[in-house]
Amino acid sequence: MTSRDKLYGLVLSGGKSTRMGKDKGLIEYHGIPQRDYIYNLLTQVCDETFLSVRKDQVTEIPKEFQVIVDEDVYKGPYNGILSAHQKYPNVAWLVLACDLPLIDVAALKELIKGRNTTKFATAFAVKENPLPEPLCAIWEADGLKASVLYMNSQQGSCPRKFLINNDVELIFPTDERVLLNANSENDYQEAIKIVAQ
Repeated sequence: MTSRDKLYGLVLSGGKSTRMGKDKGLIEYHGIPQRDYIYNLLTQVCDETFLSVRKDQVTEIPKEFQVIVDEDVYKGPYNGILSAHQKYPNVAWLVLACDLPLIDVAALKELIKGRNTTKFATAFAVKENPLPEPLCAIWEADGLKASVLYMNSQQGSCPRKFLINNDVELIFPTDERVLLNANSENDYQEAIKIVAQ
């Protein structure tokens, strides 16, 4: 079965959240932990959905969530993405970081509608600075296979640099605020104000 047949969702929630000072996946913008919120969004548009977590997080995850434990083979966000790819190598993954408080189903449908299965990935970007956002993107199976080679050859470990240097489809969301990345206390305060509007 090829990547064109299945689309799985992945919530990246295994990071250490050092800049925020607390687990970004547990922050509540919508009345529930953010990782749960993102997971619920993905279940509405994907065939299967998983939380990407560290080994030490597994016991705290509610039983109704499917999890993929980081294999710790690669560094950074690629750790979670490629751990998921290793488990299900023939599907495409809609990857979302857990620090996107304004992402919604409408935006995800926009991304999926613009999906180009002939490219390595379909990624959101903003018009002002049109760089692919690797943690709000659909990664095709071929793109992830190429990412493994990229990592193993030690060319780099940055998913964004990989996408910049390869053939990807860029999608500009109608509401660019959905790409607000809440990595600090200031970002958190800004997001809370927008959510409350």
